[in-house]
Amino acid sequence: MATVDSSNRSCDSSFLHRGNRMSFKLFVMFILLLFTVEKGFSDDDHEMEEFLKREYSLSKPYQGVGSSSSSHWELMGDAMVTTDYIRLTPDSQSRQGAVWSRIPCNLKDWEMQVHFKIHGQGKKNLNGDGLAIWFTKERMQKGPVFGNMDNFTGLGVFVDTYPNEEKHIERIFPFVLAMVGNGSISYNHERDGRPTELGGCNAMVRNLKHDSFLFIRYIRRRLTVMIDIDGQHEWRDCLDIPGVRLPQGYYFGATAITGDLSDNHDIISLKLYQLTVIRSRKEEEEEEEEEITIPSVDNLDLLRLGQNEEGMSGIAIFFAVLFSLLGCIFLVVIGLVVYSHWNESRRKRFY
Repeated sequence: MATVDSSNRSCDSSFLHRGNRMSFKLFVMFILLLFTVEKGFSDDDHEMEEFLKREYSLSKPYQGVGSSSSSHWELMGDAMVTTDYIRLTPDSQSRQGAVWSRIPCNLKDWEMQVHFKIHGQGKKNLNGDGLAIWFTKERMQKGPVFGNMDNFTGLGVFVDTYPNEEKHIERIFPFVLAMVGNGSISYNHERDGRPTELGGCNAMVRNLKHDSFLFIRYIRRRLTVMIDIDGQHEWRDCLDIPGVRLPQGYYFGATAITGDLSDNHDIISLKLYQLTVIRSRKEEEEEEEEEITIPSVDNLDLLRLGQNEEGMSGIAIFFAVLFSLLGCIFLVVIGLVVYSHWNESRRKRFY
């Protein structure tokens, strides 16, 4: 009997040793995954330089705005230039205005920083309708989508200040969202663009005493939108979407619209930066082989299926993965301990 007991102890010891090795391997894998994810978030920052491109930018004293062929920017509709801002719409009903770049942008990677202001006499939910920043194939086209045409081709980032869909009261307005159109996708006004949005965030931007900023970055086919609206000079994540394919040669623009409700929609500056990103030879070859001609988003159906009602930023996804892995490791360790105790008690009962 003593020989059998010694054999069982040897088996138990071997099992626990294997369990410890398994836990250690899981721990090492977890650390490596954390390092990989963190590296993915930081690579763009460490391997990137930015340069202000004045021909695609708009700032005081707005000398490049006008109707002459030498101007870089052109006004449309009710938009007007002052010494301090370009007012896309006044705080009056049924107005729409825009400012569009005359020069198509052929940059591969870029970053747009928008300094804007939305203000008016209307109280909460009695104001509208919002403004939009565009990177599209078409330009200077009036329409219902924040002052631009529907079925556009390219990227639209919207600052929507009025909720049309009353059923979804959990969404707080104003709300920032992004949409990629291929020329045949319509913006759904009744549902505030939800069926086609890539993601978004709430942004209380009306009647602020401090500056409001919107940050749009397109790099390595990844679209990132952030906001700075708290007066703290800190960017807050809004959306971060990989696999966004935007052709080069499109135009930047800003538009706004009012209806029965209104607001002043002011653009103070649009500053475009060229991003110089270090790419591997393989990445360069892949991008050269696959020319983008129509805007699209990879795995769009899966993206919309997986995102919650307000969307998930890159940081949110990182922490979701982190806590999921911690939970898995915790369950594995608890399982090993429970099994060890169960096996020990079973051995004692048997002998």
